[in-house]
Amino acid sequence: MTHKLAAALLLLTGFAAGAVTQGTLAAQPPARVFELRTYTAPAGKLGELHARFRNHTLRIFEKHGMTNVVYLAPMDAPAAENQLVYLLAHKSREAAKASWSAFANDPEWKKVASESQVNGRIVEKVDSVFLTATDYSPLK
Repeated sequence: MTHKLAAALLLLTGFAAGAVTQGTLAAQPPARVFELRTYTAPAGKLGELHARFRNHTLRIFEKHGMTNVVYLAPMDAPAAENQLVYLLAHKSREAAKASWSAFANDPEWKKVASESQVNGRIVEKVDSVFLTATDYSPLK
């Protein structure tokens, strides 16, 4: 995932709450961190991956303190055939770590993950990049 793509994702989310001026920075709460994740599915499994996110994963993420920002599908091959790209917001890197740990140990998630892979794995690779908003970003 390129930095240009990451920047574009932040701009495309539509969550801009207005620009923050230099004079108001001190009054702002601590900045969130963003996690840009790219999942690569085995051939023929992307639909199953989308179904798992659509039907279960987003809700379980929220349950564990992760904020769903945007979910995207690449438009061009070969990524369009097997990748899901999404952006989460966390209160901090430490909060992200705690959220992921709670998520991984959630009995509901374990059941969903097991059931969704009854016909084989639906994720073969996960890339994760933590990002922080720049001082001029409309999304903080």
